[in-house]
Amino acid sequence: MNAFRLAGDMTHLASILVLLLKIYATKSCSGVSLKTQELYVLVFLSRYLDLFTNFVSVYNTVMKLVFIGSSLAIVWCMRMHKVVKRSYNKELDTFRHDFLLGGCFVLALLIHEEFTFQEVLWAFSIYLEAVSILPQLVLLQRSGNVDNLTGQYVFLLGAYRALYILNWIYRYFTEPKFGRWIACIAGLVQTALYGDFFYYYFRSWKNNAKLQLPA
Repeated sequence: MNAFRLAGDMTHLASILVLLLKIYATKSCSGVSLKTQELYVLVFLSRYLDLFTNFVSVYNTVMKLVFIGSSLAIVWCMRMHKVVKRSYNKELDTFRHDFLLGGCFVLALLIHEEFTFQEVLWAFSIYLEAVSILPQLVLLQRSGNVDNLTGQYVFLLGAYRALYILNWIYRYFTEPKFGRWIACIAGLVQTALYGDFFYYYFRSWKNNAKLQLPA
């Protein structure tokens, strides 16, 4: 494992911990897109089917279980917790994520590295992760003001994807048989989606002001 992947994994884990902290400490999911969280559940479940067929390492297995378990816990809280679910901004979280699901599945059938059940689902998870943040970004743009913990969560997610791009590039040049070019391209697309958010995040940090996105 290289340093870029480790840093990416830890950043991803930090983003999840920040979101769980927000939900459990404030008993609120205001500003959080349930649709994005549901898409991430599908991303992890479709990507980590190899838990049942391929053991890589204890670290690899634990991280996969953590990502699956934490994403399910977040969705459960937003849908079922009697206090948390009251703060869900349903009227703002209206992005048609079904179009993302359909488009990513068709793309996975057409563009993949090997036409097998597991590889097609892996490609589907990569494409879906690249666009899963869209409902969240749209919700934040509609709400305008972004609370500190939600802003940090989205920033850490973007940083995780940027670090994973470096991981793919590093592996491409250091592993002779490395061929995960799909993941690298999808990561570039996803990182580009964070462009405006990063700009306003760093501007608010520089000015020591509350993060606000243009409506």
